[in-house]
Amino acid sequence: MNKTIRPGQVWLDTEGKRIQAHGGSVMFLDGTYYWIGENKERTVGKSGLEGDPKIWHWGVRCYSSHDLCNWKDEGIIIQPEPDNPASPLHPYSCMDRPHIIFNRHTKKFVAWLKIMEKDGTQTETILTADSLLGPYTMVRSGLRPLDMSGGDFDLVVAPDGKAYYYFERVHSELICADLTSDYTDVTGYYSTHFPRPYPPFVREAPAHFMRNGKHYLITSGTTGYWPNPSEIAVADSWHGPYRLLGNPHPGDASNTSFHSQISSVFKVPGKRDLYIACADRWVPDCMECPYEVVRDAFISYFSGVKNPEAEQRMGAYHHSGQTQIADYVWLPFRFDGDMPILDWRDEWSPDDFE
Repeated sequence: MNKTIRPGQVWLDTEGKRIQAHGGSVMFLDGTYYWIGENKERTVGKSGLEGDPKIWHWGVRCYSSHDLCNWKDEGIIIQPEPDNPASPLHPYSCMDRPHIIFNRHTKKFVAWLKIMEKDGTQTETILTADSLLGPYTMVRSGLRPLDMSGGDFDLVVAPDGKAYYYFERVHSELICADLTSDYTDVTGYYSTHFPRPYPPFVREAPAHFMRNGKHYLITSGTTGYWPNPSEIAVADSWHGPYRLLGNPHPGDASNTSFHSQISSVFKVPGKRDLYIACADRWVPDCMECPYEVVRDAFISYFSGVKNPEAEQRMGAYHHSGQTQIADYVWLPFRFDGDMPILDWRDEWSPDDFE
């Protein structure tokens, strides 16, 4: 039994197996926590290990817990479709960041999955179920929200039941869009935020949370699986305008968000002020690569101003793409006025908080 959370360490489920819930988020239902994310158990990448290097995912997996430290495997709740190459759920399909929300009016659990298409565009696949653990039925695929290429995203349900979809418009800006009443599409109303010229400066991986009536958005730069500095912004409403506050990891000298990328923020029920940033350490096998090397190489590639020396420096670093060994960096926020801050902790417990 785990008594604490140890950021960056291998996290095993109650059966002693690596937890496979990457790009994930946490729900609290009827006294139980549920952690949902990408199942990467068969993803070997370019590691040279036995297996199919084309496999990107093996469905969506769910774990349950009563203390946030020990997690029971509830199985694959959205199954891969290995026999259907055209399916967005085929294991070769680049499916990322599953998010599930509950619609109290339709009584449906609604799952959105980001799919990176072969032509470089990014679309959404939407499924629904009567139970969090499934079975799920696909109701929409190939959705280009607002006729845009929709990248990394977050889904949020307001206290009044209205839902919002925050996503990266690839590769230019962040969008906040209203969802339809059944949560399976966008209404057409949206706002734009954080326009940037190109990666690595374009913001992706939005994670929204509310505290004391304020809306917070944490975003990552765009450097693939390579980590980069986070940014946090605050607003008085869902659509902003958002005011940048800076990097929530001020104590991280590496400028890599403690070698991780935040996928969601979870407010722990029953705790007065415990907000957990749930993050993935995608490349634990190549943490020695400086962010500045990654940054300069991405600028060279995307800006149109080539810098062969920067790309050569980047070429000296390689990660295996074996995301089944990606670790998790879960940390609690502390707050300095309006500013949420993440400090490094080798070990911590939710019991430490009121």
